[in-house]
Parts: sequence; structure tokens; C-alpha cells
Amino acid sequence: MANECNTQWNKIGNASSLRNRKIFPLPKNRSSQTAGHLSEDDTQSSNGASAQFSGRGNFSSKPQSRVLLMLVVGLSFSTRLYKITEPPHVCWDETHFGKMGSYYINRTFFFDVHPPLGKMLIGLAGYMTGYDGTFPFIKPGDKYEHHNYWGMRGFCAVLGSFLPIFAYLIVLELSQSPTAALITATLLIFDTGCITISQYILLDPILMFFIMAAVLSMVKFSQQRYRPFSASWWLWLVLTGVNLAGALGVKFVGLFVILLVGLNTVWDLWRLLGDLSLSLVEFAKHFLARVVGLILLPLFLYVTIFAVHFVVLNKSGPGDGFFSSAFQSRLIGNNLHNASMPEYLAYGSTVTVKNLRIAGGYLHSHWHLYPEGAGARQQQVTAYLHKDYNNLWLVHRQGDNESKSGKPDLVRHGDIIRLEHKETTRNLHSHLHEAPMTKKHFQVTGYGINGTGDTNDLWQVEVCGGRKGDLVKVLRSKVRFLHRATGCVLYSSGKTLPKWGWEQVEVTCSPYLKETPSSQWNIEDHINPKLPNISLSVLKPHFLEILLESHIVMIRGNSGLKPKDNEMNSKPWHWPINYQGLRFSGVNDTEYRVYLLGNPVVWWMNLASLGLYLIMVAVASVALKRGFSLCQKRTDHSHMLMREGGLLLLGWLLHYAPFYTMSRILYYHHYFPAMLFSSMLTGITLDILLKNADLLLRPPYCDWLQRVGQMALLFSVLYSFYLFHPLSYGMTGPLAHEPGSAMAGRKWLDSWEF
Repeated sequence: MANECNTQWNKIGNASSLRNRKIFPLPKNRSSQTAGHLSEDDTQSSNGASAQFSGRGNFSSKPQSRVLLMLVVGLSFSTRLYKITEPPHVCWDETHFGKMGSYYINRTFFFDVHPPLGKMLIGLAGYMTGYDGTFPFIKPGDKYEHHNYWGMRGFCAVLGSFLPIFAYLIVLELSQSPTAALITATLLIFDTGCITISQYILLDPILMFFIMAAVLSMVKFSQQRYRPFSASWWLWLVLTGVNLAGALGVKFVGLFVILLVGLNTVWDLWRLLGDLSLSLVEFAKHFLARVVGLILLPLFLYVTIFAVHFVVLNKSGPGDGFFSSAFQSRLIGNNLHNASMPEYLAYGSTVTVKNLRIAGGYLHSHWHLYPEGAGARQQQVTAYLHKDYNNLWLVHRQGDNESKSGKPDLVRHGDIIRLEHKETTRNLHSHLHEAPMTKKHFQVTGYGINGTGDTNDLWQVEVCGGRKGDLVKVLRSKVRFLHRATGCVLYSSGKTLPKWGWEQVEVTCSPYLKETPSSQWNIEDHINPKLPNISLSVLKPHFLEILLESHIVMIRGNSGLKPKDNEMNSKPWHWPINYQGLRFSGVNDTEYRVYLLGNPVVWWMNLASLGLYLIMVAVASVALKRGFSLCQKRTDHSHMLMREGGLLLLGWLLHYAPFYTMSRILYYHHYFPAMLFSSMLTGITLDILLKNADLLLRPPYCDWLQRVGQMALLFSVLYSFYLFHPLSYGMTGPLAHEPGSAMAGRKWLDSWEF
């Protein structure tokens, strides 16, 4: 590369003023002799570059590249596996994902807002390394003691160790420059944030492993374009699909890399469609191959993940209450499993009524009254998340004229009923008083005695999607209760009542009649000795039903993750500037402290490189558009910035910009997938910038400047890693702002909390 474009310096001789260097971007209207001379010289002097950029895969076969790859592998694994067992207590979200790994080992059903693959792999890693699933994972700081936790941490660290390796290979494939690949790997190997997030029992390293593996497979597949339908072509196509399924199977943000691969595939197919040497039959083969490899295969694998999830988690557990009664009937140990009860709701039955929103709870009452200032001082009606005797209600016909025949009448869509609380004998009641928490709704109470009350105790049964006369099927029918006097609908607001309400969930009567899960209920328990029982096994949902329900529950759960009062909510604009990290372990000077924070030099270099990239692309685009005659090296660099750099910029945008539209609570660690793309873009951008040092200096000074720039980059990253590595590997003693702290002077931003 040192000899490329040297013709420019030969042309200007010793006249090295900046003014005369304008000869370098020669426009097309220069004399043909000069242009031709330059082209010839450029071709001769850039044969190495031309071969480098056109001969894809050349570097991967060179011993130098193998040595660099082995160096990257060694450094990546050593930095991630170092002190993997410390601290020997639960850190941050290990309390969730470690516990969920235990649930898989014990086959206990639970609920999480993410798809199951990551937790399944954590549980499998623990099981394979001798963990027995008995540690409770109650709260951060709990000591692991004799429990074997290193296997689960080690599994996540190994997957996290592949991230710099994959990034190195991706950039090497895209740029054909070992220097660009090595810059990228250096940024990621010595980033304290990437190290920290890889060393604990978390979903993030698993998610990022599949994201990067999918991108590497996509890039490798693109390099096989001249060998269509060969074994390697099919291999990388299939691996792309497998890794897309893996990314989506860990977290729904895997959709972002699916979108990236999808857009790249659409562009690839559009290019093929414009290739007139390709018949429409051949194009159809290309299209169908991508449909199979990138749509049908990932979809099949994704569904298979859930099939395994449902088979393994077959015992009743803490996740039961988030799902419908029909779903719960398939879980061993649940009171609905293999139970029998009358199939259709009837008058005179004793029932429990369950709300269909996530954590909506069972319709519940108790002897306690609403306090002063919370509506009428009548008996409280709430939603309770657990099974309890106070969840039982009696179903009566309007006017108490029960059937005189031996067989009770069945409740139908449109019937007017009265619900009497079995324990307190008070009726479900509503009136125009404000609800205690949701002021635009009406209060729901227990009223009357021994079943006697007033017209405000009457409710009309409405089967969702039903017609007049339709029966109410236990477990399966979605039912709404419309209050006859006020026209409102029985509703679980999801809000937690104060201590006077025993911190149960508020039940209201909503004047807004739109059908939502909060206003939908189903009959779960159904007791009526006058009716024949059926086995609930006949009402169990089939696989596609429980697959659909689990996704509805996960999506609702995700959207319901709102910041609580006084809870810190990270903002997306905080992330690229490394504004604030996350405490993984410890708060005061007596505790072992770990703080998730990116290496500030790496993160701020990434941020600066984004702006630099845009400037370089703008300059290159103008030069190409205006027809300047660029030497082969600069032409290749310009195209690389726009094509390969554009792909990485798109990956960064797809993994970052959507968070600005999300209303759920956000955390700093959500940025790490985008940070991977930003680091790869930095590697290519800085490499091209340094290789164009001959725009400023003639050889050999431009080569010296390039080497000095590379060494300065390496030194700044290594030195900042030396300064901030205690954030990842643990700190004890005084805090950064206290005298005698090992981190004194390193709190460069007031928002950092170490």
C-alpha cells in the first residue's frame, strides 16, 4: 500500500505545497495523455491493492492472517474467562436468568417476556456442568456457597468470547484488510463493557453470539455469489437461517438482525434480477432457495424451540397465573390438571372467575371495607393473583327464581345474573362512586347480606364473539360482565392497591366498553353437583393455541415493563456517549463492586468515527459524482465505504434507532448489539483514513504517519483498558470520589457511579 498513488508525488516533484496537491483528484476533462498516464501508473502501482480487493478470501489463507486470528482468539478468551468465578455471589440479573435455568433443570413452568432459547441453553449448561437446580437465586448478593455456578457463567463467557472473533472475520471479509479487522477486534477485546456483560449468567452474550454469527454467515454467503448452489453456498445460507432463528429465540430484538439480513437479501435478489445472463428459471431457483433457507428454516427452528420448551416445562410453577386456565390445565401439579368439572356454566354453580390480562388475577373479596376517601365504605372487591377460598362466587339468576327441575339451567350469552361472594354472602356490586385508584372508572364493591341487595348487583353476561343464547364454556369462553345500572364493564386495572387493600390488584367498572384483556374473564373452577363432570383433558389447547397464547403474553409483558416510581430509566441518547453504566454488584466500600461501563476511549472513538464516516462518504460521493479520476486504491476505498460501510451503518441503525420508539423501560445494556456494528464500522473507517495518509505527506512520511496513527490507536485503547479494567474484574475499598481509591481521577463523568 505504501507505493499506491505515488505517481501523484512523482508528477509534482519537489513542489509539495498543499495548493499543488490538487492535482491528485484529477477531473475527467484533463488531457487524455495525463489521465492515461495516471491510469497506467495507478494500475501498475496498485496491482497489490486490486488483487487485494478483488480476490475475496485471499487474506484468510495467509499465515499472517492465521497468526492474527489466533492472537484475537487467545486474547478474547483470556479476557472473558479471567476471574469468571468472582464474585461468588448473585450479580444483577443473574437472579432472573440463573433462576430460570434452574426451572428448566427442575422442569418447572415459569413466565418470562423473552423467548425461551437463551434460558434453555443456560439451564443445559448448568446441568451439563453439575449444577442441580437447587439454588434459589432470590436476590443479588446471595452467596453461591457450594452450588456449582461456574458452568453457567462459563457458557455465557465462551459465547461472549466469540464476539471479537466474529467481528474480526466479518470485517476481514468485508474489507479484505487485516488492519481493519485487527482494529475492530482490539476495540471489542479491550472494551470493559463487553467483558462485563459476557461474564455473568445473562441473555445478552447469547443474543449477541447469534446476531454476530448471523451477520458473519450472511457475509460469507454473499462471498459465494460466484459459486451458486455449491456446497459452501448452501452451508452459509443454512447457517444464516439457523443463527437468525437463534437470535429471535433468545430475545425479540433478534428481529433487527432478521431485518438486516432481509434487506440485504432483497438487494441481492434485485441485483440478480438485473443480470440478463441469468434466466428467469435460474432466478426462481435463487429466490426459492432463499425462501427456504432464510424464512422456512428459521421459522421451523423457532417453533421447534417452543415445542421443546413446552415439553420440558410440564410442571406447575410460578408462571401459571400469567396464562389462561386452559393453558394451566396441561401442567402437572396444577389443580386443573386432569381435573373434571361441568363443561358449561349453570345457575347455582360455585365458580372462580379469572381475568385475562397478564397478572390480572382472580375476582376476589374479603371482609375488609374500603377506607374513607376511597369511595363508598363497602366491602372490598379486588383481583388476587393466587388461588384462595375467597375467590369463590355463587352464580344466581336475576330475581332468585332458580330452576325447580333436577337439572339446573345453563347460563347463556345475554343473561342477567347476580354473583354472590360465597364466604361473605355479599353481592358483586357497582355504582357511580369513583374507583380508588383509577378515578375515571367506577368503584366495585361487595354489597348486601345473605344474597339480598339492590339493582346495582345485576350483571349481563356477554360471551366475546358470541351470539344471544350461546353457552359459557369453562376455561375456553372469554366472558365480559356488563353492569346493568351504569352500563360499565367489570375490569381489572392492573394497579396495586395500598396496604389497606392488602396490595392486591384493583378491580373497577370501566365506562369504556372496548374489548381488552382487562375486561375479559373466564370461568376456571366450576362446582355444581347437579351437572355431570367432564375431564378437562378434552379442553386442553393444542400446540398452535399455546404457541399463540405464549407470544401474546410475552408481547403484553414486554409492553407492560414501565419504569416504576423513582426507578432509573436509561435514555437511548445516553448510550453512545457512555453517559451512565449499571451496577452489577456492590454499592459501598465494603462490598465487591462490578460496574457495567464501556471503555470510554473505545466508545467515544466509535462515536467520533460515526461522524467521520459520514464526512468521508460525503467527500467520496461528491468526488465520484463529479467524475474525478481517482487512483484504484481510492476508488476501492470509496466503494467500500459506501457498500460495506453502509451495511454496517444500517446494522447499527437497526439495532439502535427502534429504542427511541419504545415506551417500555430501557437499560444501558440494550445498546451492546448496536455497539458491535459501530465498532466494526470504526475499524473500516479508521483503516481507510490511515491508508490515505499520502494525501497529506509523500512517501515514506505517509507510511510513518500511518504506523504512528495505528500505534497511537492501539496504545490509547490498551492504556484506557488498564485504567478501567477494575470495573469489569472487581473493585474493593473506597469509592472513586473518596480518598485512597484505586479509581481516583477516573470518574471522568459525574454520572458514572463507581
